[in-house]
Amino acid sequence: IGIPLVEAVKKTRDMPQLKTIFDLAERGKVLKGAYAVDLEIVKGRRVLLFDDLFRSGATMNEVSSALRQQGQAMEVYALTITRTRSNR
Repeated sequence: IGIPLVEAVKKTRDMPQLKTIFDLAERGKVLKGAYAVDLEIVKGRRVLLFDDLFRSGATMNEVSSALRQQGQAMEVYALTITRTRSNR
């Protein structure tokens, strides 16, 4: 379809597995500032963010925010393969 696949987002530190953290605010704290974006790749572009699993949206929100703020992405779209149901 003519969309280049690039890795423009990298983790900046190790994090605990989020599947053990049910509180959305706590997930946000764990993820805050955990990603760095390659400005040269992202700046001024439309970005399709791909993730294999959507649970609370916390990771998508943090990475999307980093793409817009650090990477100066023009637009960010999200695509996931599956969504889990919360037990809460």
